[in-house]
Amino acid sequence: MKTAVLGFGTVGVGVYEMLAKARGLEPGPVLVRPGKEDAPYKVSSMEAIVNDPSVEAVAEVMGGIEPAYTYACAALKAGKHFVTSNKALVAAKGVELNRLAREKGAAFLFSAACGGGVPFLHNLALARESDSILSLGGILNGTTNYMLDAMQRLGLDYAEALADAQRLGYAEADPTADVSGLDALRKIMLACAVAYDLLPTEGLLHEGIDSITAADVRHFQPRGYSCRLLASGGRTESGVYAYVEPVLLREGAPACSVLQNYNMARYEGRNSGPIVLMGQGAGRYPTASAVLRDLSGILRGERYLFSTGCAAGKADNSGSVHCYYVRLPADLAGELEAESTELAGPVARLVTKPMSVSAMHETARRLRARGAALFFAAIGG
Repeated sequence: MKTAVLGFGTVGVGVYEMLAKARGLEPGPVLVRPGKEDAPYKVSSMEAIVNDPSVEAVAEVMGGIEPAYTYACAALKAGKHFVTSNKALVAAKGVELNRLAREKGAAFLFSAACGGGVPFLHNLALARESDSILSLGGILNGTTNYMLDAMQRLGLDYAEALADAQRLGYAEADPTADVSGLDALRKIMLACAVAYDLLPTEGLLHEGIDSITAADVRHFQPRGYSCRLLASGGRTESGVYAYVEPVLLREGAPACSVLQNYNMARYEGRNSGPIVLMGQGAGRYPTASAVLRDLSGILRGERYLFSTGCAAGKADNSGSVHCYYVRLPADLAGELEAESTELAGPVARLVTKPMSVSAMHETARRLRARGAALFFAAIGG
């Protein structure tokens, strides 16, 4: 199956290299920017790919919503199978692309968009056919896991950990999507859509690691806690919950053993119980291997990760309740009902009484609007 590749960056190079060696697959044209056509297989026109009858599939690894969405529609309308690692594209346009692919009899697969080389969505799609998925989530962003690990095991401050991640290629020049939790949020959106036939596009909440400091680490670590950025999703009576936030876990919890830039994705089936998958969540070859996994799946007859009835909907996080560890200005400590409070000059560190995820995120939003610098993390098991 000749496959065109859209984009020739880090992952695109890996996909093209692997296509030449994969059983049943072969590399086709590669779409690059105008002026970058420095080899016979490189083209700068999507029309050249769409109008090439020898190209049966298109693998998109460009990133971003546009022009990726326009290119995806063009490929599917031409009856070509479409595979992508682009989580932003699927989170924003996945329902539309799923519908179009089914209308045209073409495949639409994107397991590389969540977990990189970790076959999370692939296994989740298989599990939903015979089991009821009770919950899902985990460590779904390798950049933030690397940074938190560096701050806690190596004693780096936030700026040092970020610079280290950028030097190693784990963080982009603009790391906002990673450190804000948006990247992990997009992944939990896709997981909910695969497991529950509902792609949550409203009511979503995400808190990243951009407000954690070395002083926070020095405070909670001696008390037996380790911090990880966790995505959480699951079924509610009316739909799903879906959110991302830092979580303080007791040392010895499984997630605490996930070091460096690794991911740990999990789901729990009513019949299977907890299932945990761990591996490289990003990088040239881990992500390219997931793209090739989907292409090979097409050869075996696999076509879709979303069901026919998958639709956009709203997440409800009001039923998810935790106690929270919060660091904030001392004069604002009274804004939260606390189980315990420690004051150190102008800074208060407290543990809240149980409160909903929605209430905690809204309180943080409101206090930050008043200029308060704060860090919060759910207290897990």
